[in-house]
Amino acid sequence: MLNLTPRYTSTRIDELPTALQPLAAQSFTLARLYAGRGITVPDELETGLSGLLPAEMLHGVTEAVRLLDVAIDEGQRILVVGDFDCDGATSTALMMRALTKMGAVVDFLVPDRFKYGYGLTPEIVELGIETYKPDMIVTVDNGISSHEGVARAKADGIIVIITDHHLTTKETPPAEAVVNPNQLDCDFTSKALVGVGVAFYVLGRLAKLRREAGKSTVQVSQYLDLVALGTIADVGVLDKNNRILVHHGLTAIRQGRCCLGILALLEQAGRDPKQLHAQDFGFVLGPRINAAGRMDNMRIGIECLLTEDWSTAQRLAQELEQLNRTRRHVEGEMRAQTDSIVQTLAADDDLENNDLENNDLENSSSNNSNLDANNDEIIPHDESKHNSSAKNKPVSNGNRSIILYQDDWHQGVIGIVAGRLKESHYLPSIVFAPADTERTGDDDAIKGSARSIAGVHIRDAIEQVAERYPELITHFGGHAMAAGLTLKRRNFEAFVTAFNEVMAEMDDEVFAEQKFTDGPLQAGDFSLWFAEHLANASIWGHGFAPPIFDGIFEVLSFKVLKDKHLKLSLRYPDVQYPIEAIYFNFDSSAWDYRAEKVHLLFQLDINEWNGKQSLQLMVKDLALVKETVEVS
Repeated sequence: MLNLTPRYTSTRIDELPTALQPLAAQSFTLARLYAGRGITVPDELETGLSGLLPAEMLHGVTEAVRLLDVAIDEGQRILVVGDFDCDGATSTALMMRALTKMGAVVDFLVPDRFKYGYGLTPEIVELGIETYKPDMIVTVDNGISSHEGVARAKADGIIVIITDHHLTTKETPPAEAVVNPNQLDCDFTSKALVGVGVAFYVLGRLAKLRREAGKSTVQVSQYLDLVALGTIADVGVLDKNNRILVHHGLTAIRQGRCCLGILALLEQAGRDPKQLHAQDFGFVLGPRINAAGRMDNMRIGIECLLTEDWSTAQRLAQELEQLNRTRRHVEGEMRAQTDSIVQTLAADDDLENNDLENNDLENSSSNNSNLDANNDEIIPHDESKHNSSAKNKPVSNGNRSIILYQDDWHQGVIGIVAGRLKESHYLPSIVFAPADTERTGDDDAIKGSARSIAGVHIRDAIEQVAERYPELITHFGGHAMAAGLTLKRRNFEAFVTAFNEVMAEMDDEVFAEQKFTDGPLQAGDFSLWFAEHLANASIWGHGFAPPIFDGIFEVLSFKVLKDKHLKLSLRYPDVQYPIEAIYFNFDSSAWDYRAEKVHLLFQLDINEWNGKQSLQLMVKDLALVKETVEVS
């Protein structure tokens, strides 16, 4: 049987929160799902824009809006400085669209990942001055740590407004206005806004101010397609506020009320806008936009989101599609290398542990004081490009992280590879690549992208390293689940040791993966109607987990497809028809062709084939159920 943790344990309607009991009379399963996600009153499920938190709660928004209002009226040159991911692209496109409609003189600049790195650096300020001669700089999705960049701008008399959402425990830069729900002294109760969400709030408040003054303005809610895309692609926590934003953006796209670039990207992906779901922002649209920043320059992605010409949108979408294919190829090569390193050195570590055990048996009276005190550290750095010695291993006995670096890795995909490692090994994972592949000396910079597990706040963990060893890390920033950092190549191994010191202080339970379930389905839930109803019952995603169920099924038949996918036909109690299920990338060697019953962890899905729809279970985990024979 599978070892699963139930999100909600009550099995009776009268045990549900009182406000959910009327819903339970219609669908006990749905009421149980909401209760398992902390919903206690129906108001928490409302989707009207009136349910959004007021912009006035954002610290700094009033001053930011005042400065922007003056800049528009006086024709000041405004330069929007964005970031090179999907959140940065949608934030930049949103600012450009809304400010232009309000009559602003505005342009944008996004740092080239490979030349300038992240944020409002002095170098990017100088490039902006040289190219656009701005009177005002507005950052989106960056800037909260850009003290030097702000100082450089102010030295030329440029007004700086920072809009950002990244975490900080330090004083904010001395900009004229800083809007960030995660800055110190901000009372905005939702800390989950991503960069495009912050930009939306600033622009919405600005539009209201100008509307009340009888000035040129715009209905900013018409751009919620961009807000929804950026929120999901940046893995924003789907609290009530973000669910409202994404709901309206998703609805707009389904109705065709969105920018042409999104429609062109969906065309490239072969997706019908009318059938779009929230997860498609993260798995279909987001990767194609992100490919521009990962492999080339995010300007392509932003221009795709800005164009009002369909043929131009199609051309740019095709460019993004090709960049995404290139990204997949590079990522695939890097993933193969990282998997090989991890497997090889884990095997080396097993041999080392066996040697240690044998040594312990032979020298049981010794105190082993000569053993390496840092035996747990993860040190994959090696002078050769694809090889790592037993001394420099990325995985070792008792390890609590995976940290890798190679001189020829591509910094545009290190975040994706780190995410794959985290998923497959359930460990915080950090993958580094050279900031410049032509410069890989000890004093040259390497950039790392980190992805984490529940319970390990990765940004805070990196900050602990920076506080203990100030000389190791040049720059860092991020969130609980993802972060970025820069350090000198010579400091890599010392950083690994320091990071593992922080990990060693955490409880063992943090590193034990929990698999959650929403429990069993009722027989009537195995229907197309319920699957579709469930998909549209809320905005599911990070922080509001998609429904996942478990149950014991009788196996009617099975097929192994392409040696790696398991297709099942199943029977469930009181369901009068066979239920189809598919388990992608299943280890076929673990299957027993004699299996009669299986315990499945699964999600409901609608399979479409040749214009027909059918219910299908997407299997996430499986265990064979062995029949017990009683002996009298």
